[in-house]
Amino acid sequence: MSQSFTKLWIHVIWATKNRQELIDYSIDKKLYDFIHEELIHLGCPVRIINGMPDHGHVLFLQNPQKTISDIVKQIKGSSSHFINREELILEKFAWQTGYAAFSVSESQLDIVYHYIKNQKKHHLKKNGQDEFDEFVKLHGLGNK
Repeated sequence: MSQSFTKLWIHVIWATKNRQELIDYSIDKKLYDFIHEELIHLGCPVRIINGMPDHGHVLFLQNPQKTISDIVKQIKGSSSHFINREELILEKFAWQTGYAAFSVSESQLDIVYHYIKNQKKHHLKKNGQDEFDEFVKLHGLGNK
């Protein structure tokens, strides 16, 4: 085969430091728009970004020239810098050090898209940590 083709959808979840509820309705659109632009700049087309006050979800196509860890590191670093530089909240903002990234097959894209879109509805039933633990267990990671 003389050409290389990749199409890797990635669902990434990460939380605010100490899961502080800092991303409220007054800044979430600005933050998500910034993250969207950063991902586009990195060559990672975005399907959806959404979240809750203590965590975020992103579904994007991975740029095959970049590792997931490099992409997430860039997004988390630049977005926390953006929040602090623009003084979108009163205190110093930071993300937790870790994250979770999952591949998403084409057949599951709409399901994941709607899951991310309807975050507020999902979190009426479970908090962010319980959601994260469920994802880790579902994907056979960790010992939870």
